[in-house]
Amino acid sequence: MQHTQNLVHDTGLGLRRSFIEQALSAPIKNVSFFEVAPENWMQMGGKYGKQFTAIAERYPIICHGLSLSIGSTDPLDEEFINQIKDFIQQHKIKFYSEHLSYCSHEGHLYDLLPIPFTEEAVHHVAKRIQRVQDILEQKIAIENASYYAAPGQEMTEIAFFNAVVAEADCDVLLDINNIYVNSVNHGYHAEQFLQAIPAQRISYAHIAGHYVEAEDFLVDTHGAEVVDPVWQLLGKAYEYHGVFPTLLERDFNIPSVAELEREVAIIHSIQNAWSTHNEQLSA
Repeated sequence: MQHTQNLVHDTGLGLRRSFIEQALSAPIKNVSFFEVAPENWMQMGGKYGKQFTAIAERYPIICHGLSLSIGSTDPLDEEFINQIKDFIQQHKIKFYSEHLSYCSHEGHLYDLLPIPFTEEAVHHVAKRIQRVQDILEQKIAIENASYYAAPGQEMTEIAFFNAVVAEADCDVLLDINNIYVNSVNHGYHAEQFLQAIPAQRISYAHIAGHYVEAEDFLVDTHGAEVVDPVWQLLGKAYEYHGVFPTLLERDFNIPSVAELEREVAIIHSIQNAWSTHNEQLSA
């Protein structure tokens, strides 16, 4: 199966209907690929359907799923997975990623909930990821998710995450903000978590903003600007693992295109700085 590395490059942005017309009329600066939730676009017709087709003809597209529910005990929805496969083939989408979480139990729960960090759950989830990859006939990338409780925890988050991706033989969508949010909420060292990620499996990364509920409680919202400690952690990720494609997520309080371009430009500048640094070290 083909791994997802090197199928997109540089910097990306989550595609939103609020600015799709602008993106078609003039390129958004420094954006070389877009990401979409396939659930929001697969059945889309009319004006937005045509606009999405036009975007997919001009830019590489990644699918980032919301409802696969890879950690659920419900049966995998293979009809849905085949719809994803058709959508990927129709629009020549580069690859598909999902969250290491679940969102269904005898029906959809409309939230991304944490999987217990147990040996049993590792085998359960890895088997389901392998089945998805078999149906899609390609590797998928799994994202380290934010969580606010850890029921039945038998191992650390990073041990659980790495065990799943190793057993499933899948790739990694590295969410920088989720590492920072979880490190504050659960009291672990963000850089140590980052260092333990298997570099060879990283396909791309997310970076986003969050909401500060309290000094020791952050909420992953994707609805605010990226804060300095998260930007710094992105630089550390490039230091440890080399420079990889990185996408700005903004799901709520969508600002102007100019403001999105400003944050994408920060990603681009950090990438350039570390690319230059790494080149000098290897010279």
